[in-house]
Amino acid sequence: MTAYQTLEQRFSRLAALEGAAGILGWDAQTLMPDGAAEARGDQLAILRGLAHEILTAPETRDELAAAERQGGLDAWNAANLREMRRAQAHAGAVPRDLVEASSRAVSRSEMVWREARRDSDFARLAPYLAEVLRLQREIGQAKGAALGLDPYDALLDSYDPGMRRAVIDPLFADLTSWLPDLIARAREIQAARPAPLPLAGPFDTGTQRALGLKLMTALGFDFTRGRLDISLHPFCGGATDDVRITTRYDEADFGRALMGVLHETGHALYEQGRPAAWRHQPVGAARGMSLHESQSLIVEMQACRSRAFFTYLAPLLREAFGRSGPEWSPENLHALNTQVRPGFIRVDADEATYPAHILLRYRLETAMIAGDLAIADLPDAFNEGLRDLLGLTVPEDRLGCLQDIHWPSGAFGYFPTYTLGALAAAQLFRAAQAAEPALPGCLAAGDFAPLRTWLRANVHEVGSLLGTDDLLVRATGAPLGTAAFRAHLEGRYLGG
Repeated sequence: MTAYQTLEQRFSRLAALEGAAGILGWDAQTLMPDGAAEARGDQLAILRGLAHEILTAPETRDELAAAERQGGLDAWNAANLREMRRAQAHAGAVPRDLVEASSRAVSRSEMVWREARRDSDFARLAPYLAEVLRLQREIGQAKGAALGLDPYDALLDSYDPGMRRAVIDPLFADLTSWLPDLIARAREIQAARPAPLPLAGPFDTGTQRALGLKLMTALGFDFTRGRLDISLHPFCGGATDDVRITTRYDEADFGRALMGVLHETGHALYEQGRPAAWRHQPVGAARGMSLHESQSLIVEMQACRSRAFFTYLAPLLREAFGRSGPEWSPENLHALNTQVRPGFIRVDADEATYPAHILLRYRLETAMIAGDLAIADLPDAFNEGLRDLLGLTVPEDRLGCLQDIHWPSGAFGYFPTYTLGALAAAQLFRAAQAAEPALPGCLAAGDFAPLRTWLRANVHEVGSLLGTDDLLVRATGAPLGTAAFRAHLEGRYLGG
């Protein structure tokens, strides 16, 4: 075999290890008994250590060099080799003992976070989070030194290849310059209208689940290669051909679980739609988390909060919950689901105020990685930032810095991809509408096939063949920017 063919086999084994770790990680957040946490942490640490060993083996480095010298690869194979090199460079920068130590620290921190969040007890989490941060700073410094990046950019690159603070900062500065005024104007317009009629519960969780499954089917989720479960924090995980998504139910408000299911199904469609021939190779992976978030937000925010979608959803809700009346009309449901209303919880935020939550977390996590913000000072810094950005006074840490699992799980560098994803979603959805003028009517009929087909061709099946901006330019005609997102918000919230 050629060096490149040997690498393909090596990376196929690596994909299997990553898939096993994904299923174990899903189980840890859904079904695993608390007493198994320490053992599960060891299992995941060993799997991640083995993956690290494959990437950093001298044979891998030699085969990469030989394949690069050989050349003669077509576009897909050349991109695959490029992504192999990128993965090896990230792994080679970090010693295996640091990888395993970080994995164990994360497993402990995640389990303690569940209790701390439930009890609003930041002090309980603080020492575990401090250890996770210490190790993430070491990893960022090691990767930064090897890749020629500052530590935060090195961590960010793990989630969004090629993304840098130099790109994010101008985009976020532009958002900051006009978003507060847009929020204020949207709230004034809403205040001048009759308030939408509330929906009275309770709403049976079994019925909520059945409704979620029905919508997942309509969206095109393949239940032979995935499933829906419950977790404290909704997520999409699992393995390449076994995509696991989760939500959480509230009998007083079915909308949270329903929109969570729609959001995570957007992620799942990306995973299930990746190029089949390359599914176990790096070039077949999703491009990065900004594009991944764009796919969840195209489904949840762009498509499933549109007026057209509620024409389809309203009769389904009336039938499922056995309700009737003007509050269950498409117009009222649309009004309820497009309110601009600052709130404490990021995952429940409307799309206009959501970026403020990300701006805050981005500011805080860059300071933590730089060593400018200590864990002990995090609650006060978080509360002050939320007050400045949204005018809210956080009453307890459960509604503040304890609400997200990202930092306890070591995901420093992940948060900005949510808002970058919202920008990309607006660009992609506008391009999809231009390509498929009948799209609103299709959504009103519950027909997601045209949107799904366009996304498959322009995003999902592209895998990591192209960089993020190259993909966006090819699909939308422009690199990542704020213009489409601003136009979308103005049209939905200021345009009547």
